[in-house]
Amino acid sequence: MKLQHQVPLGPLTTWRIGGAADNYIAPTKWDDLATFLQSMPQNTDPIYWLGLGSNVLVPDEGLRGLVIHTKKLASTITGIKTVRAEAGVTCAKLARYCVKHGLSGATFFAGIPGTVGGALAMNAGAFGGETWRQVVAVEVINRQGERYLRQPEEYRIGYRSVTCPKQDEWFLAGHFAFSPGDPVQLGQALRGLIQQRNQSQPIGTFSCGSVFTNPPGDYAARLIEHCGLKGYKIGAIQVSEKHANFMVNCGGATAQDTLALMNHIKQTVQEKTGILLTSEVRVLA
Repeated sequence: MKLQHQVPLGPLTTWRIGGAADNYIAPTKWDDLATFLQSMPQNTDPIYWLGLGSNVLVPDEGLRGLVIHTKKLASTITGIKTVRAEAGVTCAKLARYCVKHGLSGATFFAGIPGTVGGALAMNAGAFGGETWRQVVAVEVINRQGERYLRQPEEYRIGYRSVTCPKQDEWFLAGHFAFSPGDPVQLGQALRGLIQQRNQSQPIGTFSCGSVFTNPPGDYAARLIEHCGLKGYKIGAIQVSEKHANFMVNCGGATAQDTLALMNHIKQTVQEKTGILLTSEVRVLA
């Protein structure tokens, strides 16, 4: 594992937007990461974790501090009664694993365009399911490289939000409980959800996933479309013509223009409907 400097982050995100990281590592082993954290200079604050790069916006000027990219870490799933999935496991892979082993309640993970670590960090959800409803324990690592187990009751969980008991502590793995189910029926349900996603979302484009959380009793996409913003564009960032709660990089979009479009959507929706949308995108700074 080598500490690198001025590594472009845009290509490492699903939005393909953003500048470079002052300091960057892509560890291949958890033990190596723990050792690095133990010896890391204090002046490398802040620390950012990057998985698949969905649901994040990197500023045009890049990031100071340190970016830990989990793409090369071993990403394993084990267990049946309790499923253990490491932070780098994609949510889609977790969904497929559970279907294969006849575990019901995990198909919604196929609609989350990220990793288990990101899903744990924001209580990600799709198709009516939410990550922390299935969590029975989590493994974490802190700034000192110490690893330990925490229980769900130690966290404050909300809609697309998770408050950790301590700062500078990050998820290594999640332990999940699911119900028994029929693999054939679960497989059919999974394929149906994937087909639904492909038909309704701009799959294959440079987007970050859903941009705004759904307000109580309504949908952000419906409100945005109702306000006539489908296809609205600032610079090279555009509200998707296919799904109004997605914003697509048409080529060369900047973080500045992306934030401007997000703010324009919020302002327009609030003016026309009285509802203030909340972003679920993690704007790094």
